Amino acid sequence: MIEIIPVETPSLGDRSYLVTDGEVAFVVDPQRDIDRMLRLAERRGVEIRHVFETHVHNDYVTGGPALAAATGADYHVNAADPVEFDRSPTEDGDVVEAGPRMRLRAVATPGHTFTHLSYVLESQDRPPAVFTGGSLLHGTTGRPDLLGPEHTGALVRAQYASAHRLARELAAETDVFPTHGFGSFCSATQSDVAESTIGRELRVNPVLTRSEDEYAESLLAGLDVYPAYYAHMAPLNLAGPDAPDLSAPRRADAAELRRRLRAGEWVVDLRSRTAFAAGHLAGALNFGLDGNLAVYLGWLIPWSSSGTPRIPVTLLGETPGDIAQAQRELARVGIDRPAAAATGGPAEWTGDDKPASMPTATFADMAAVRRHRPIVVLDVRRAVEWRESHVPGAIHIPLHELPARLDEVPGGEVWTHCASGYRASIAASILAAAGRDVVAVHDAYDPSTVILQFVADSGVDLARNHP
Repeated sequence: MIEIIPVETPSLGDRSYLVTDGEVAFVVDPQRDIDRMLRLAERRGVEIRHVFETHVHNDYVTGGPALAAATGADYHVNAADPVEFDRSPTEDGDVVEAGPRMRLRAVATPGHTFTHLSYVLESQDRPPAVFTGGSLLHGTTGRPDLLGPEHTGALVRAQYASAHRLARELAAETDVFPTHGFGSFCSATQSDVAESTIGRELRVNPVLTRSEDEYAESLLAGLDVYPAYYAHMAPLNLAGPDAPDLSAPRRADAAELRRRLRAGEWVVDLRSRTAFAAGHLAGALNFGLDGNLAVYLGWLIPWSSSGTPRIPVTLLGETPGDIAQAQRELARVGIDRPAAAATGGPAEWTGDDKPASMPTATFADMAAVRRHRPIVVLDVRRAVEWRESHVPGAIHIPLHELPARLDEVPGGEVWTHCASGYRASIAASILAAAGRDVVAVHDAYDPSTVILQFVADSGVDLARNHP
């Protein structure tokens, strides 16, 4: 019996796969923290003999070289990729006997990258399956613009052709197992579908239901920004990254935390935005473990030309487990070793100083306050969200642009908001660290109710703010 086991990384919106026939196993697109795959194989009592990479990833540091080294597995990477490590060069049409009852066939599916490969699993023990990486996703495709605007036009056409090749060559019952598409910015659009087949994609996926021109026009029009750290992932992956060092970082006391803040380093509070608002170390930044910590921290922190963060990061968590979880998340995007860490709470981190606090509010509070006094409403959502609708009179600076545009935030009390409160708290902590008076809106943005709370008082035409 062939078993396909997804290993999810929800914080990055990706899936890796371990596939076993009960005797041996292979892995597709492993994340950098390979201990998860090693434990899974150990629990199944199987040996990992092959590791397959669908493409050189832009959104995370691969665990492929480290997993192959740890297991002695053959590491299959496109022969055309200019990697700096030993691999089994793989090309379109190559067939790999991955086990006594498992055969994989490589299929060239350019579009997400020029050298992208999908792998078709053929076995008498189960219906066919295809591991599509960043090519054909559930209800969408991988985005074609990550290699630069000069390549986007060619890649979007290639993505269309690749999807149609898979649909043409594979049976309708073929299961589709993508790497991206579960919240990853590598996906052109998002889908909540957990599983799919070629037959289903033929019915619902725009790449297979629209003409090439319609697909290309619609996909390109809907593309939004992607995290800045993506620029550093492909070079790291071409070089062959090692397994991360996830050992506990050195412990910092309150005096050291103050020294690091004075030096301009990032001290990152991993607690929830509610806990952060109630009390925190003044100057700390709130990237909670309850959201996409690695995505947003990796997006906002400055990077060096060598592909490492320019600013040391110290982590604050309630427990050693929180620190360990954050380390794992950050290592996946190339932020390898925290400078230091501290556990407990504000009482331990502030020493003789009093913990700082931050006011929080709802959109109803914001509307009520604006009737009586001027405030700055700062919307830190992305541009595509802003275009769909926004609060009348709000200032728009996307979160990922805020550190470089702090001087554009008007004077006065600033109320930050996003779609749910997570990004608003990051923004509020950045502004507070810069000495601004802030209120973090911990509320869900529902334009059907939020905008109506402001229109009557603002005199702004609703249609202009809620298309």
